[in-house]
Amino acid sequence: MQRAVSMVAHLGLQLRALPSALGRPFSCAQDVLRRTPLYDFHLAHGGKMVAFAGWSLPVQYRDSHVDSHLHTRRHCSLFDVSHMLQTKILGCDRVKLMESLVVGDIAELRPNQGTLSLFTNEAGGILDDLIVTSTSEGYLYVVSNAGCWDKDVALMQDKVRELQNMGSDVSLEVVDNALLALQGPTAAQVLQAGVADDLRKLPFMTSAVMEVFGVSGCRVTRCGYTGEDGVEISVPAAAAVHLATALLENPEVKLAGLAARDSLRLEAGLCLYGSDIDEHTTPVEGSLSWTLGKRRRAAMDFPGASIIVAQLKGKVQRRRVGLMCEGAPMRAHSPILNMEGTVIGSVTSGCPSPCLKKNVAMGYVPYEYSRPGTPLLVEVRRKQQMAVVSKMPFVTTNYYTLK
Repeated sequence: MQRAVSMVAHLGLQLRALPSALGRPFSCAQDVLRRTPLYDFHLAHGGKMVAFAGWSLPVQYRDSHVDSHLHTRRHCSLFDVSHMLQTKILGCDRVKLMESLVVGDIAELRPNQGTLSLFTNEAGGILDDLIVTSTSEGYLYVVSNAGCWDKDVALMQDKVRELQNMGSDVSLEVVDNALLALQGPTAAQVLQAGVADDLRKLPFMTSAVMEVFGVSGCRVTRCGYTGEDGVEISVPAAAAVHLATALLENPEVKLAGLAARDSLRLEAGLCLYGSDIDEHTTPVEGSLSWTLGKRRRAAMDFPGASIIVAQLKGKVQRRRVGLMCEGAPMRAHSPILNMEGTVIGSVTSGCPSPCLKKNVAMGYVPYEYSRPGTPLLVEVRRKQQMAVVSKMPFVTTNYYTLK
């Protein structure tokens, strides 16, 4: 999901700001940018603020990007992701509404279970990726990308009106909570000290409302964007600084920004909306066929189903793949060539991997070049260098599942 910015220049302190998924440049200008409830908190802790998707967010703190990245893999880090769009879909026909817009099987979700899904258009393109949770409180809790805020609200609100005009019981509410992500192998241990609920009973992609370090009404979801165990905590905005301060009192926890978040998600093989997937990418092309519910495939009742299901049954023309190389790091828009030197695709995201000490990337290539182990060339700084198609995730994920 679009929760980070591909702006890591090399393994060190240097950062290079690339255009956002929306085509707007990143900058350090703070005028007319939205601020999260933790804005002053970030400044007080040395946050280097940049513009991202219309928000002012920390790209890093006093620690280097690489130190933050490795700390997340070994301990845990706290990320402010309050820019994400949080919504509730309420009413008896909430599932009907959501399934009219996404490819997933929302009806099959158990209470407090969530799933990654995709908004699609009639051409099969991905309008956004989102997490949908069916809560025991009788509503769907949806988290989607800040860069798609206006588009997503309009999409859902238009469908709400359409169904209401047909007599359906459904409504939409935008949640103005802050959203904090605590990510890393010790995240559950840190959080357990501040909650009464047994987090061992909260596996990956499940959610519960609980009191967290004295703040009531927090929704804790076992998920994240790093490949590590961790949670996202939807917390009332007025209590966000209190909660962040309480979490940072544990020496295991350090603050981390957009730069570390981007390299972590890339090592985990997770897509950045607007770069790795967009309105011109289908779920099959994006190697996201697993998001398509079995029942939904059979019913073919989601936007773009005729195109997407046909791609499932036949050979798709291109696919998103992982790439690894040594030498200069691959960057978005770097041409991908076959061994004969013909351009066959391009890189969509890339950076040096702090864990692997190699360069990793994602990109699109014709189906016949998508098999792991396939040798290819990538053009970096006008020079061709060897690359190999690699399985993703590049770094083994550590999501918490019940044994």
